[in-house]
Amino acid sequence: MDDVLNRSQKAEVEVQNKVIMVDPEEYLSCTLQPSPAESNPNYIGIRRILLYRKALSLRKDWRCNGKGYVAYRNFISRPRSWERNVASLPSTPGQSGRWLQSPALAEAESWSSSRDLPSGIQSMSRTASFSSNASDNDLLHKRSEHAYSFVGMHCIFDQCKAMVTVIKFGHMSSDLLAYGATDGSLTVCTVSPTPSVIKQLTGHSKDVTDFDFSANNQYIASSSMDKTVRVWDISKGICIRVIYGVSSQLCIRFHPVNNNFLSVGNANKEIIVFNFSTGRTISKTSFGSEVTAMDHDHTGQFIFCGDSQGCIYTVSMESRTGFISRSHRNRSAGRKYPVTTVQYRTFSLLARGPVLLAFSPDGTLSFFSVSLEMQGYLTLRCSLKLASRLHSIRASFCPLLSLEKGEFIVAGSEDANVYFYDLTRPKNTCVNKLQGHGYPVIGIAWNHGENLLASSDFGGTVIVWKRAKTG
Repeated sequence: MDDVLNRSQKAEVEVQNKVIMVDPEEYLSCTLQPSPAESNPNYIGIRRILLYRKALSLRKDWRCNGKGYVAYRNFISRPRSWERNVASLPSTPGQSGRWLQSPALAEAESWSSSRDLPSGIQSMSRTASFSSNASDNDLLHKRSEHAYSFVGMHCIFDQCKAMVTVIKFGHMSSDLLAYGATDGSLTVCTVSPTPSVIKQLTGHSKDVTDFDFSANNQYIASSSMDKTVRVWDISKGICIRVIYGVSSQLCIRFHPVNNNFLSVGNANKEIIVFNFSTGRTISKTSFGSEVTAMDHDHTGQFIFCGDSQGCIYTVSMESRTGFISRSHRNRSAGRKYPVTTVQYRTFSLLARGPVLLAFSPDGTLSFFSVSLEMQGYLTLRCSLKLASRLHSIRASFCPLLSLEKGEFIVAGSEDANVYFYDLTRPKNTCVNKLQGHGYPVIGIAWNHGENLLASSDFGGTVIVWKRAKTG
């Protein structure tokens, strides 16, 4: 037994002598490991021998550049087939809608650099023939963050010369797209297989503030600052009905179950439900300020709306008669900016149920959980403070992306970029951005398959972005 201990102590001395000649990272990997028996020197010596041999075997793969924690964290979390996938990866195409990393991801990539490696490993790194460190980094994060990776622009519509205020894809459609502008025009186009303008709907004399497709995508109902609501037949390209109001019409929605009901929010502080077939008023309810944004839940029992003072309301609606009545009001303290976006979503992994998104020009993005059993009661789950907006910029959920991991939101910005945010990240919430617009980005819309994202800007340009295909 004494001979074994003597040999162990002798081996420990030899290891300590060798550690002096290896990298500090390897030495720390040996000495800073947790030990269940710190008081036993013999155990420590044997453990150091084993850890040192393990460090030597991993030295070929573990390449760090001074940030030891980041390097080791990424090394142990790398995919098993990492080396094979790197060797077979084609170079990333340079597209206008390029994938850009966030500052948080830049730190995680630091382990792939070889600037502080010994000369032998540097030569092996050069022999691997990687095009650049950037392509190495792009590979790692396109594999781990592929859900919001884009391959470029699918098409561009630039015939409009006024600010495009609102943009939407057709109901359950992947190729029917429409957008309204401040010159009163409403453009309907198709994005596949050949992008083209189908109809140019003209009739409004002032800004188109909102519009909505009917369930069968045969009709569009639009609201405008000219105090009118217009119903359009898309196939014929004509206006089949005009409903006149006493104030600007600011938001509009078809009932999701009974398309004969049309709900409109206006600057007269009220929501009015019209009969789509006759144009007559069915019901209305009043609020404390102008109703600037609205959306229905999937059952049609509730209308969620926001006003010009930052309040979010839940309005109960009878699907059979169209009668509406106010239920709840939610207001964030200290916020008195118009709500530009109210969007309902049937399910979220973060809330484990239906959720509501609200966005305002001061940069406040609010995420509510919705209790349908309690008459649509809203509970604020989280809130994100972005840079203030001068224009009425909109935001949107990323439903399919959020089913993988995280809670993703996409929004326009004054700096002409389209930003993606993950509400589940406490820091470095921005996870991607798309560059291509020359003016502030106003409108955002996903198609049904969520493989295309459309964005509109202040200069009248509409860009349809193509998301990367994933397995």
